[in-house]
Amino acid sequence: MEVVLSSSRPLRADARRNRESLLAAAREAFLDGEADAGVEEIARRAGVAVGTLYRHFETREALVEEVYRREVDELCAAPADLLDRHAPDEALRRFLLLLVEHAAVGKGMAVALESIMATDSPVFDDARTQMAHALDQLLTAGAAAGTIRGDVSGRTMLRALGGVCRMHATDGWKHEAVRITAILFDGLRFGAPNAG
Repeated sequence: MEVVLSSSRPLRADARRNRESLLAAAREAFLDGEADAGVEEIARRAGVAVGTLYRHFETREALVEEVYRREVDELCAAPADLLDRHAPDEALRRFLLLLVEHAAVGKGMAVALESIMATDSPVFDDARTQMAHALDQLLTAGAAAGTIRGDVSGRTMLRALGGVCRMHATDGWKHEAVRITAILFDGLRFGAPNAG
């Protein structure tokens, strides 16, 4: 896929490399808990000048937003691969655990993401829509196989998991989130005709 700027011209190879380096450096900083890492530090880590960063991202918030979008895109690409490799119910179980991992990533990015919460960015609405759609794919496949009940939507599951994953401010939250996710998964299998 070609990366394009607002002028709709494809990026040159060196510009594409710079953009990827900036995104990788920002992601690493945010996930390491350095949510307040400034543009100068991110540019230094990426091995480029600050001016190069601003040529790709008009603001720090735009950089944060793109890092988060990529995390969500990667997460939501998983169902197709999981369904290729596993039975639908197992694919769903694994994806639910990936959502918990995503929440752990979100914990590292939480402060950085706060900087775009006050804007009119659609990034969070887009992310919820993508995640609900990914869950719908898995729930539909599981219902068709008779191993998952067919009366739960991806949006409903996302709301349930959202409550679980908001616990990330507490110690040991991830272990507890995995346990609660297992209970949710058992509930999805309850009453399904072919659930083992």
